[in-house]
Formats: sequence, C-alpha cells, structure tokens
Amino acid sequence: MIDAGARVNGQQQQTSAGSQPAAVRAPSLTQRVLRNVLVPLALTWMVGAVIALVIANYFSEQAFDRGMLDDAYALSANVQAGERGIELMLSPREVATVLFDQIDKVYFAVQRLDGSLISGQAGLQAPLPVDGARYRFSDVNYEGSTLRAVVLEHDAEPDISMPYRVIIAQTTLSRAALVRQLLGYALAPQIVLLILLAIWLWYGIRSDLRPLGDLQRALDRRDVRDLSPVAVAQTSREIQRLGNAVNSLFERLGNSVQAQREFVGNVAHELRTPLAGIRALAEYGLAQHDTKVWREQLERVSERQARASHLIDQLLALALAEEARTELKRVPVRLDVLAEQTVLRHLARADARGVDLGARGLDDGVVVQANEALVEGILDNLIDNALRYGGRTITVELAGRTLSVIDDGPGIPLEAQRALMQRWAQGPAGEKLGQGSGLGLSIVSRYAELLGAELRLEAAEPTGLRVSVAFGEVA
Repeated sequence: MIDAGARVNGQQQQTSAGSQPAAVRAPSLTQRVLRNVLVPLALTWMVGAVIALVIANYFSEQAFDRGMLDDAYALSANVQAGERGIELMLSPREVATVLFDQIDKVYFAVQRLDGSLISGQAGLQAPLPVDGARYRFSDVNYEGSTLRAVVLEHDAEPDISMPYRVIIAQTTLSRAALVRQLLGYALAPQIVLLILLAIWLWYGIRSDLRPLGDLQRALDRRDVRDLSPVAVAQTSREIQRLGNAVNSLFERLGNSVQAQREFVGNVAHELRTPLAGIRALAEYGLAQHDTKVWREQLERVSERQARASHLIDQLLALALAEEARTELKRVPVRLDVLAEQTVLRHLARADARGVDLGARGLDDGVVVQANEALVEGILDNLIDNALRYGGRTITVELAGRTLSVIDDGPGIPLEAQRALMQRWAQGPAGEKLGQGSGLGLSIVSRYAELLGAELRLEAAEPTGLRVSVAFGEVA
C-alpha cells in the first residue's frame, strides 16, 4: 500500500521536475544559430552532390558508350564477303585484342539482319535502332548479368551484298568503379570542408555572442540597489541595442525609485503641519469640558483632515507623474477662479497669524492648459511659505498667464535662490527662512516643470519676495 504523503511528495517532485525552466533543456543560442546555418548548408550540399553525381554518371556513360561504339566500328571494318558469304576476317586472338578490357568482360556478335549469327556469342540480342538511326545503346541481360550494349547496323556495301549488324556488350564494373571514385573524390573534400566550416562557425558565433554572456554575468552579480548603466561591448548593433534597452530600463527604474523617494519626502513635508495641527486641536479639545468647545475643535479637526486628504491627492498625482515620466492630463483651468478659491481657503490661517492676505488682477478670466491639482499645489505651497517666512502682507497677483505670490518679508538672497529650488535646501542658518524642511520650493519647482511653466524668484518692491509661475499659451 502506498502512503498518501509519499504519493503527494512524489507528485510534488514530478511537478517540480516538470516546472524546470525551459532554458535548462533548450539549446544554446550558439547551437541554434549553428544549426540554422549548417542544416540548410548541408541540405544544399547534398542536393548539389546528387546533381553532380548524376551529371558525372551521365558523362561517364557517354564516354564508355563511345568506346563501345568505336569497338563496334573496329569489328565492322573487318567484316568482308568470303567464300562462304559474309565473314569476320579476324581470328579469336585478334578479336580478343580489339575488345580487350582489364576489368569488364566484353561480348560481341556479328549477325545478319534476320538474326542469324555470323560470328561471336550466340543468343546475344539487343534492341535494334529505330527511326533510321544506325546504332542504339541499351541495357540487356545476358547469361544472368546486366550488360551495356550497342547495336551497329550496316547496309549493303559495294563489296558486301548483304547487310549485317554488330552487337557489342560489356559488364559495367568499370563504370560503377569510376562513379564511386568520382563520388569519393567529390564528397570527401566537401565533408572535410563542411566540418572545418562548422568548427569555424562554432568559434565565430561563440565569439560574437560572448558579450551576451558577459552581460548576463554582470547582471547576475549586480546588487538590487545598483541601477547604474552596464558596460556594453560595441561588437554588433544587436548587442548594442540590447545593452541600450537594459540601461534604459535601469534608468526608468531609477526614475521610479527616485519618484517614490520624493513622494515619501513630499508626504512627510506636506502632512507634517496639518497632522500636527489635528493633534494639537484634539489635545486641546480633550483638555476641555465644555461640549461647545469640543464641537468647535471637532469641526476644525474635520477641516484639517480635509486639507490633509486634499494634499495626499495632490502628492499622489505628483508621484504618478514622476513615476510615469509623462505629462499629466491637461485641461483648461481658470486661473482667476482657482486663485480666488485658494486665497479664501487660507484667509482664516492668515487672520490667525495677523497677516493681511489679499489678491489682485482676478477680475479678468484667464484660462490656461494645466492640471488643477498641481496649480492648487503651487499656490498652497507658495502661500504657506509666505505665511511661514514672509512679512505682514501677502498678495496673490494674476497678470495675464503669470501667477505670482508676493510678500513683504526678508526675501531670499540672490545666491540662495537657486539652492532653494533643490530638495531639503534651507535658507541661511539663524534666519527664520532656515527653519523649514526645505521641500516647499522644490515641490513648486517640480509642479511647474510638470506643467511646462516657468518658475521665477524675484525681489519685491520695496522689500520681500515675488515668486511667479508663467504658464504657456493655450493649445
């Protein structure tokens, strides 16, 4: 009786054996290329060898047949009219000399046209010439052997009143031996050449495909965190394209990883303030005993939570755009309406800080091709930065397709403006500007880049900072 566990283990082993990668049993690329080259070449060579053999056999037959015909003419030249009629004027020794052959056995017969024998082997017959031809070649059977024969007919001549025919037949041993020699001399060198060609192709193909093995080993040894380009041998366009494709994949993976890291950093930066505010509001509400205060705090918590959710949506949109490295879907956006809504959303916070937040230039409708979430993100970050580091007055200005946030704070030195576009960059130590996490302007810069807009930092008059985002023409 077979144990059920053993049966299951056996099935698992069979499944495991059957699920081995196909590459383990598949032939190598060198073998496949060699087979695809040599098999058609060998078939072509075989067809060519057969054709060459047929042609060689044909011409060798022609040569041997011509020799037999010459022997027939030699015998007929010695046929004359004698006392007993037509006679062959050669003795058996002379006939043997004329028809001598070292390998093949030769038979002959001199006959009258009625088939009666004049001289030679009785019973030797062969098909007669047709259509007025004087001679004819054919294969005949005589005394159990297959012979090649020729029949030569002579009409009545001045010295011979009766026509006659001469039949010459011989075995085909010489012909077969010649064909075998031709076949051997023709095929043996070609086989040697084919083997040498296979060896040459084997080493040549392996040499050409060696960069693939080098690429495989380089990828096998590479750490999962290493996305730097791999070295690619410039041996062929195909190898170069494959290496470029691998490096392009590494580049896209690197961009994706970088986008994920930036997403995490952006989330930490953007959600730190609303989450801290939610916690402070909750702690303050828990410390109170008045239900009215609880309700007010819960409402404010709800507002902060809504803002945090909105920020998450914005960051997700940025992360997707970063990862895909493609432009976000752009739609017509009313900058005046969006700027007004954003200003209204930040009024309460500005009032709480004692900051005069206003707007100008919103009377005329301005439409640009953009993404509403990213434009909101730009305004939210710029207003947030101004509230944190600006002065007592903040103005959101719309002039044409240029959206600006202006404050009367200390401003940013010219040499520090470019640095603040980078992630984690902060202002000079000891100043209020250097107390943030250094992500605000970098996020604004990336949003503007994704929207195809131009970000500018300029000194405001008389003091402060003007941050402007200029959008392109409407498509």
